[in-house]
Amino acid sequence: MSLPVAILAGGLATRLGPLTASTPKSLIDVGGQPFAVHQIQLLRRHGFTDIVFLVGRLGEVISSTLGDGSTWGVQVRYVFDGPRPLGTGGAIRGALPLLGDAFFVLYGDSYLECDYESIESAFLASGKRGLMTVYRNEDQHDRSNVVYDEGHLVRYDKRQQTSDMRHIDFGLGAFLQSAFGERGNDPFDLELVYQELLAAGDLAGYEVGQRFFEIGSPDGLQSTRAHLTAKGVTR
Repeated sequence: MSLPVAILAGGLATRLGPLTASTPKSLIDVGGQPFAVHQIQLLRRHGFTDIVFLVGRLGEVISSTLGDGSTWGVQVRYVFDGPRPLGTGGAIRGALPLLGDAFFVLYGDSYLECDYESIESAFLASGKRGLMTVYRNEDQHDRSNVVYDEGHLVRYDKRQQTSDMRHIDFGLGAFLQSAFGERGNDPFDLELVYQELLAAGDLAGYEVGQRFFEIGSPDGLQSTRAHLTAKGVTR
């Protein structure tokens, strides 16, 4: 079984300046092809064939560029924010009819090399409504924001980091639909869902050994381009 994958691709990408003035972050060129294509190909290698892009500004450019996904042997569908940004959590809530009872979520600027199959199995076996992947970051690639101790998530806070935070949210989550379904129509962030599940003892943790790559910042984009070129997965 491979869960559907929601990709959050509706951000404004302000940190990348003129690079994203008329080009969505997901379509920034990395090694001769749009970054989103690298994401799709990575997911396909792990057996995922049902991918839903959650898009906002310039979302129609993403959908017209990637199409239905048949080029890569997957099904790609799209859910648009509409006239106002919904936040990352609100975007997922709006996509629930396409995602089913359980699904993965990752960010549209993240390239995550990990054991997706083991993470999926751990989530389904956990009996919890959510799972957060974490990486022992030690403030190296970004500010650490998770206290993770002996396989258990203790605290998660992106805004008030403390010195005992050694791990970081890796960027891949798994959820049951019920984690999002009881909300109104106001925008909200995925961070809130994580924190509520954690407070309720309903959030599993999974430590990933490989670092994450991202294109959300100029330095991150440079590192990701170099990494994918070195791996030979560029066109």
